[in-house]
Amino acid sequence: MTPIDTFGARRRQLIAGSGAIALGGLLGAPPLWAQQTAGQAAPYEPQRGQSGKDVIWIPTPDALVTRMLRMAQLTPQDYLIDLGSGDGKIVIAAAREGASGLGIEYNPDMVELSRRRAQAALVAERARFEKADIFESDFSRATVITMYLLPHLNLRLRHRLLALKPGTRVVSHEFRMGRWRPDETARIKSASVHLWLVPANAGGHWELSFTQGGQPVTVPLALHQSFQRLEGEARFSDFEAMLREARVAGEQVSFGFTDADGHLRRFVGRLAGNTINGSVYDFSAGGARSSFSAKRIGVAPAIDGAGPTPDNEADLLGTE
Repeated sequence: MTPIDTFGARRRQLIAGSGAIALGGLLGAPPLWAQQTAGQAAPYEPQRGQSGKDVIWIPTPDALVTRMLRMAQLTPQDYLIDLGSGDGKIVIAAAREGASGLGIEYNPDMVELSRRRAQAALVAERARFEKADIFESDFSRATVITMYLLPHLNLRLRHRLLALKPGTRVVSHEFRMGRWRPDETARIKSASVHLWLVPANAGGHWELSFTQGGQPVTVPLALHQSFQRLEGEARFSDFEAMLREARVAGEQVSFGFTDADGHLRRFVGRLAGNTINGSVYDFSAGGARSSFSAKRIGVAPAIDGAGPTPDNEADLLGTE
C-alpha cells in the first residue's frame, strides 16, 4: 500500500490513567534494557504512523473520543462496535461509561494490546476485541458504530451500515460517506466528527389521515427517500402540496405542508412496518396538536443509495 492509500485513518490515542500505567509496566518492574538483557521481549507498543492492512495508525485525541460518544448518545444499554479498533481506546471508553462493545482489528498485536488495556481498566467483561477483517465481519448487533477510516473504505461499508436496524448511530472521525450526508457534525480545532442515524424506509405511497377544519380527512401521500432525505407531495382534490423539511431520523418521520384550509402543518411520527402514527402541529392555530396516522399502500421501494456505492461516486471523493 502507498502512503496516499493509508494516510490519515484509524487514529487511536494511548489510554491515559490507570490503563496506561499498567501497560507501561507495573511499579517495580525492571527497566526495558534489563528485560532485553535478560532475553525478555519488550511489551508491544504501537508506533504512530505504523502501517496496517488498509490504513496507518494514528491515535485519536481524548476530546474527540468523548465527543463521538456524546454525539452517539451512548447509554449503558448500547452495544458499540468499533471498526478498525486499533489500541481499543474507543471500546474501552464506552465500557467505562457502562456500555458493552466489540473492537474489530486486523493487527493481532493491537488486539492483544487492547485486551490487556481492557483488563487494566477493569472493563474486560464489557470490552471485547477480535482479530478480523471489517469487510468480512458481522456487525449487525451494534446499536452504535464508530470508525476512523479513509473515505473510500467508508463507501465500501456504506450499504452495510444502511442495512443496520433503523436508529443505529454511526459516528466517523473526520471522514464522511459520499452522498449520505451527516445528520450532525462537530468540529474540535481542525478535526471533525460526523454522526448518521440509520434511517427506516419511509418511501412509497401512503394514505395520510388527520383532522382538518374539525373534520377527519384522508389524502394520498407520496414519499421518495434518498438516504434520510424525503421528497414528495400530499394530493388534495384540486392541488398537490409539496412537502417541506421532510426527513427520516431512525424510525422518526417528519414533514410539513400547507393544507387545503391554508394551515401550515408539521407531522412527526414513528414508522413501524407499513404504518406511521404520531402528532400533527397546526402552526396556523398557535401550534395546536392532534394525532395523525398513515398507512402504506403496496411495497416499500428501496431507499435511494442503499445499494453498493457506484464507482463514479467514488471518483468524487476529492470533494468530500
